[in-house]
Amino acid sequence: MPTIDIHRPHGTTRADALETTQKIATRMSEKLGTKGHWQPGGLYTFTGPGAKGSITVGDSEIHVVVELGMMLTFMKGTIEDEIRRKLEEHFGR
Repeated sequence: MPTIDIHRPHGTTRADALETTQKIATRMSEKLGTKGHWQPGGLYTFTGPGAKGSITVGDSEIHVVVELGMMLTFMKGTIEDEIRRKLEEHFGR
């Protein structure tokens, strides 16, 4: 399975990064039909049609891992670009 693995500094407090990540996760759920939940320590895990993954919010960075199913393999570049764009939009450069 193709995997997208992105580490991104968030440049804010962990609490603010968690709040922003929750908004992103809610939007992702609405737009892509994913279902997920938060686990202790700032870990959000999700599954959806053709993909599963996690978002970890640390003290200084966000770590996104998405495993794509066979049906989404050809869209890996597009999906990765969109994730990077959203992280930049919410956490700056």
